[in-house]
Amino acid sequence: QFLTAAGTSLLLSACITTRRGYNTASYESVAQSELIASSYRAADALTAQAGAQLSAQHPVIVATLVNINALEESSPLGRLISEQVGARMAQGGYRVAELKIRQKLYMKRSEGELMLTREIKDIARQQDAQALVIGTYTEGADRVFINMKLIQIETNLTLAAVDYALPLDMNIRALLYRPAPT
Repeated sequence: QFLTAAGTSLLLSACITTRRGYNTASYESVAQSELIASSYRAADALTAQAGAQLSAQHPVIVATLVNINALEESSPLGRLISEQVGARMAQGGYRVAELKIRQKLYMKRSEGELMLTREIKDIARQQDAQALVIGTYTEGADRVFINMKLIQIETNLTLAAVDYALPLDMNIRALLYRPAPT
């Protein structure tokens, strides 16, 4: 009886720990994150489509992905995907302008780098940037749909575009959560 009670207690404490989010991921499972792989594939697709139209000599600006239903809003998911896309482009030999350290960039607290259209050319000129990655996401019933475009700044023409979806699992739901402004 003691062993049964001790086993039950141990089992219940394990369930509580798991329900709070502890011990639910391993280093191995995180290393195989499909979110990172999806972002990297999207960046690879954009650069492959753009081909010779995209030079490694001039920087690319990667803007935060925004909610398609509220273009002035983003989420941790939108910011994370843009960070991953920028990282992958840098890994591929492209210069990616890091704009979070700039003072004149329009930033909204908790929204990331949301650029105003009238500011893009000024920022691009200051950075000697050639292209801008922009994107949107929208939540469906069981997945999040993402669209990204690589836009040539001088002409506003789309050099490349990619669409994909992520499963609306526990991690993606948590990344879509936007805390209330403080």
